[in-house]
Amino acid sequence: MDLRKLKTLIDLVSESNVSELEITEAEGKVRIVKGGGAIVQYAHAPASQVAAPALAAAAQPAAAPAAPEVPAGHTVKSPMVGTFYRSSSPGAKPFVEIGSQVKEGETICIIEAMKILNEIESDKSGTVTKILCENGQAVEYGQALFVIE
Repeated sequence: MDLRKLKTLIDLVSESNVSELEITEAEGKVRIVKGGGAIVQYAHAPASQVAAPALAAAAQPAAAPAAPEVPAGHTVKSPMVGTFYRSSSPGAKPFVEIGSQVKEGETICIIEAMKILNEIESDKSGTVTKILCENGQAVEYGQALFVIE
């Protein structure tokens, strides 16, 4: 399933009175349950529909993923799923740069979700030491965006 389509479905469930949504398509099944935290389950097509070489590759153990690096300092996290923008419009000066002094409540980026531009404010005063996302990058709920020290 297309990542954009999945994000749209998650947004629709989170903003509606629907508590659970399940969709089955040729490539798999998606189940989204709204509760204390978002739960998204994705199941691929049954193994009987998968070609034999793919089964052989899947049977091999995957390498353990590297532990994500935990940046020093306070991380500002995304409050929603959407697209990260460093400035108010293309070609405009970014809200913050590495080394910028920010105050709590100051706008530091924009996240576009469902054609709505949401200004994200710093939840701590300090100096921006890292910008962890690229302009135009898709971000997830809770994903670290900035490090402030």
